[in-house]
Amino acid sequence: MNTSHLRRLILLRHAKSDYPLVVSDHQRPLAGRGNREAPAAGRWLVDHELIPDYILCSDAMRAKATCAWVISELGEKAPTPYLDSRIYSAGVSQLCSIINETPDTVSNLLVIGHQPVLQELALRLASAQSDQEAVYELAMNYPTLGLTVLETEHSYSHLDARDAKVTHFAVPRD
Repeated sequence: MNTSHLRRLILLRHAKSDYPLVVSDHQRPLAGRGNREAPAAGRWLVDHELIPDYILCSDAMRAKATCAWVISELGEKAPTPYLDSRIYSAGVSQLCSIINETPDTVSNLLVIGHQPVLQELALRLASAQSDQEAVYELAMNYPTLGLTVLETEHSYSHLDARDAKVTHFAVPRD
């Protein structure tokens, strides 16, 4: 099987969350600011013609809410997200392994998760051909709604280290 076509991995940190005292970290909702800003991530994807054909999302409340806002902006083009409970507490190697399970038929994979693992994974996968300014920005700070786009001709199953070119780092907010 020929698997040499361009694949994009999009890593999106959830929007700004609230810190209510009576809920667990896993159940923390988005803050008002997060609900206002999260749709901008979906619009950014549409504006850059980076429509995901598969979405992996942490099952934490704030990630699911961010995903819902992104999907609302993608409209009819939005795939049904897959909630993966492993993403919530995954370290960088485990998150990479989860991504390795993605079928080769997926061209644009969106992963919605948490810090610090998204930043660590982006840095681990960044090849020497990456946009150095984007790598510098994501290394310095990966705020809520931080979004990294990586491109590779490798199969998702072979992604490990220095296998993808960082093309964008953005923090889409209105």
